[in-house]
Amino acid sequence: MSARLVALTGATGFLGRHAALALAEKGFRLRILARRDPAHPLWRDLPFEAVEGGLENAGVLARLLTGADVAVHLAGLVAARSRRAFLAVNRDGAARVAETLRRVSPQAHLIGVSSLAAREPALSAYAESKRAGEVAMAEAFAGGRLTILRPPAVYGPWDRAMLGLFRAAARPVVPVPGCARARITLIHVHDAAAAIAALADQDAASAGATYALADPNPAGYAPREILATAAAAQGNIPRFVPLPAGVLLAAGGAASLWTWLGGRPGVFSVGKAREVLHPDWSVSPGELLPGATARPAIGLAAGFAAAVAWYREAGWLR
Repeated sequence: MSARLVALTGATGFLGRHAALALAEKGFRLRILARRDPAHPLWRDLPFEAVEGGLENAGVLARLLTGADVAVHLAGLVAARSRRAFLAVNRDGAARVAETLRRVSPQAHLIGVSSLAAREPALSAYAESKRAGEVAMAEAFAGGRLTILRPPAVYGPWDRAMLGLFRAAARPVVPVPGCARARITLIHVHDAAAAIAALADQDAASAGATYALADPNPAGYAPREILATAAAAQGNIPRFVPLPAGVLLAAGGAASLWTWLGGRPGVFSVGKAREVLHPDWSVSPGELLPGATARPAIGLAAGFAAAVAWYREAGWLR
């Protein structure tokens, strides 16, 4: 009997590369969608089939998804020039994946990897587009085996998005955004990838379920606690000062204006500032992926220490 086939979008992204490894360890054959050469040090000994192209091409998606036992949709934009650009990929691309899978492999289990930000779609164009993508997949794959996963902020080896946090925490004075009572959930990339692979490995997945991911403390952490843990992982004991919400929003507005004027889109924007300032990114027990499927093992202190060690070895941190 041949190994089960998993079709993976977003495989060349940070979480996608780790998810591919975790899926291969579960015994899946990998078929990935890639716009560019997918070669990467993390995949040195990883066998896979590559389908060249993007989410906008229905023929490419049909080649990717035909015969798949599981489809994991990870592709998406975290930075874009406009709301329209976010929706074109995070909503319309997700819908196209679901529509094509329903046509060529309707028996497959579709796992849509969204974001915890989708819980609050009014905060940003990114959050709105991720929620819209969830809705679009549910409509396009109605009656099929669809599971939505909502990871929080993901960190670990090869991640550049959280690198700025560690660099900030290495300074003598560290600004702390948000209120002291705010709660933020995170997850190490190894735990996030393991959860995706464990869900893909389930034969009986409930249709239409939406689950959140989190590290072993789903209640989350205060902003100062996160920065203090990042500082401690680098042997630093800084002075923490509150960063007024208005300053963060102004910085986000300036970043958004730069993008509007033609600058390269970055992850930080006025919408991202609103996400950072949101007081509750905790995950309740009812939202979590059941522990019988996957249980996170890496807490914040151990995860940040490992991340710093990797960054230093890679030359990304001093």
